[in-house]
Amino acid sequence: MSGLWGSRGSIPGGRRGLLALGLGLVVIASLVATGAAAAGAATQDSNGNVSEEAYVEPAPEPGDPYFEAAATDGSWVSYENPRDEYRSPYLGDGSGKVCVTLVNENGDPVVGESVPNTSVTIPTNDVTSWHSDADPMTVDFPMTDNYERPLDADQFGTSPDVAQGDGYMDSHCIEMHGLPEDATVEYGEAQITGEHADRIDVAGYIQQVPEGDGWDADIDPVAAAEPYADAGGGWTYETDASHGQVVVVLQLDAPADERLEPGGSNSTDPPKNDSNNSQQGANTQSDGDGGGDEMPGFGALAAVVALSVAALARHRG
Repeated sequence: MSGLWGSRGSIPGGRRGLLALGLGLVVIASLVATGAAAAGAATQDSNGNVSEEAYVEPAPEPGDPYFEAAATDGSWVSYENPRDEYRSPYLGDGSGKVCVTLVNENGDPVVGESVPNTSVTIPTNDVTSWHSDADPMTVDFPMTDNYERPLDADQFGTSPDVAQGDGYMDSHCIEMHGLPEDATVEYGEAQITGEHADRIDVAGYIQQVPEGDGWDADIDPVAAAEPYADAGGGWTYETDASHGQVVVVLQLDAPADERLEPGGSNSTDPPKNDSNNSQQGANTQSDGDGGGDEMPGFGALAAVVALSVAALARHRG
């Protein structure tokens, strides 16, 4: 043991206890600090700043002007869409949607207020040319300035209170009805043009031909989006599959120094604390009387460690 304390000899039992206590407290303080730092990093990752706040629009309910119909067994619900058109002459029960979902950096639905004078265009084939808003389909941002119904579909999420979706609108669509049941609808790759085209990424495409089972809303649009080559590029109607659709998923990607703190006036969720607010809370806690259930700061641990070291030094003296 002379290697540790030199010529002072072995460490008495009392001093060993004090040393163990001091070192233990130092380790505890380090672990707590590391855990707090990791928790702060996780909060920042999940609640990162965004270039546009979520646009929260509840889905229409029975009695609302844009509520259209719902199945008596609760299997589906339909909303009025001003861009919904029926072919004349009506050639069959083939129907479908071409939709655009725009989300912010956190994956929340938005309407493009941060990217004005910007558009996305999705080419379609001449089977849809009778539809005034197809061949191609274009969506101009912000949607609130250009359309009677900025968001007209609830395509994603789940809720026990609604048949489809989570009860909040998230997409802008055109709808087509009256196509022959053997028709093939095709769409091309989305093209983004305009003033802020460089702030929008094409996350991918979600194509589903439900064959009577309905659109699968229990998916995350960004995670479920596929490259164009994998999505399908279109669908062919069949007698038992008379509805098809595609959602083009777009995501905002503004420079980090031009983003906003999450929790704005249009959001129904309470504002989320960022790292500055958390630090502000810690400072307030240390200046107050220490009430509440929050974990105290590191001042108490530091003081105990300092006292232990001082006591150790006295015993050595």
